Amino acid sequence: MSKAELVLVPTPGAGHLISAVEFAKLIIKHDEQISILVIIFHMPIHSSTTVDTYIKSQSNAIDPNRITFLTLPSLSDSELPDPASSNFFHDTVVLQKPLITKAINDRSTKPAVFVFDLMCVNLIDLAKEFQVPSYVYFTAGASLLTLMFHFQALFDDHGIDIATAYSNSDDSELNLPGFKNRVPAKVLPSLMFDKESGCSAFFNDLTRKFRECKGILVNTFMELEPGIIKSLQEQDKTPDVYPVGPILALHENNHGDCRENDRDAIMQWLDDQPDSSVVFLCFGSMGSFEEEQVKEIANGLDRSGHRFLWALRRPVSDNSYVLPSEKETFEDALPTGFLDRTGHRGKIIGWAPQVQVLAHRAVGGFVSHCGWNSILEGLWFGVPIATWPMYSEQQVNAFEMVKEFELAVEVRMDYQRNLMKTSANFVVTAEEVENSIKKLMSMDDAMRGRIQEMKNISRKVLESGGSSHNSLTRFISTILENVGHQ
Repeated sequence: MSKAELVLVPTPGAGHLISAVEFAKLIIKHDEQISILVIIFHMPIHSSTTVDTYIKSQSNAIDPNRITFLTLPSLSDSELPDPASSNFFHDTVVLQKPLITKAINDRSTKPAVFVFDLMCVNLIDLAKEFQVPSYVYFTAGASLLTLMFHFQALFDDHGIDIATAYSNSDDSELNLPGFKNRVPAKVLPSLMFDKESGCSAFFNDLTRKFRECKGILVNTFMELEPGIIKSLQEQDKTPDVYPVGPILALHENNHGDCRENDRDAIMQWLDDQPDSSVVFLCFGSMGSFEEEQVKEIANGLDRSGHRFLWALRRPVSDNSYVLPSEKETFEDALPTGFLDRTGHRGKIIGWAPQVQVLAHRAVGGFVSHCGWNSILEGLWFGVPIATWPMYSEQQVNAFEMVKEFELAVEVRMDYQRNLMKTSANFVVTAEEVENSIKKLMSMDDAMRGRIQEMKNISRKVLESGGSSHNSLTRFISTILENVGHQ
């Protein structure tokens, strides 16, 4: 019998939900005294069918006495806030509060602790209502966390609004806590500068809520971001920071069996390629390009001469709140004759089984949007990365990989695409793509050595005595100690 039930509230987006469920699995594997209730809700931007299929696949594979999934009723269209509102996400999350309260009250088990995804921390009053501590599960790296705390403190304590101070300062560089290098303003998350939409205020509001929590569990590890984590842990007004990563979904079929045929075709193609010969291009669940950029990438690949596996997804033009299709590629944007010229050495796909691809012996390089999960997966498998960030905090992730860690080469670090619009801030040329791929696939021995070392470290930190294992032990001990004093 468990001594304490942890209530976990993830955001339903794939990168957040899957990471949170893997975190739950790590906890129950670590200590049999903990059971977990995972609260699932739906957001209009995310396919409810995809989320439900994933939850069903996980429910079938997990001991229901240790991890229980509870799916909330979907909000009706009349209940949802205006999708055009800058507060749409925040308001949709807050509307889940009475549903969660009722769901927990209908259960016989009283929660011992709440853990909220970083985007759901506005539900922190639930923990206060049940008189238990609250924590944040932070699916991004420690770099974004330190930016959020730093900029919120500048605004609240010193009246400095970075959205005004650096909005037109592309050449500015900042000294930021924990970073070894000065950080260019142009690689900071664009949403933090967006006053017009209310995003900069939204980030400050989230960060204020973080400060009310007892601790923050970050999907990173001390050896990867040592200066930043140490800086966070030394700040007086910051909750306890627990680096517990890398937390990755390495062995799961996260979508049931619906994509088995696609996966088999991709893996069979890779099986036919020589070792470390394929460059894999994949830009995340929300990543897509307009026709002009697709042509430049294709021409760069064509001229590079390397084998490639390219997840090429058609952008959404009519509804910015729907993700690009994983079933439909964007082949009609390719240059004339491209498929004929490269068919013997390249493959175009829509959906990519990213973990299985990165684990394959044929993959020698990864052109990535630098989502944090993708970075951790690339490091775990020791696959060299070329940075091509798109949105969110990916630009600062790219900066870390290239400048702070010296573990990646650069396509660009400052490419940005606004998800609510079709435009990007510039077009990366075919020449840049060609040169970056050649550099990626002929990486020098020194960098390859650092990548291999980080691959080994990323595994050791999760073992008994490793830094992340010790951090998770400390978190669980705190929960159980709190239960003992209730």
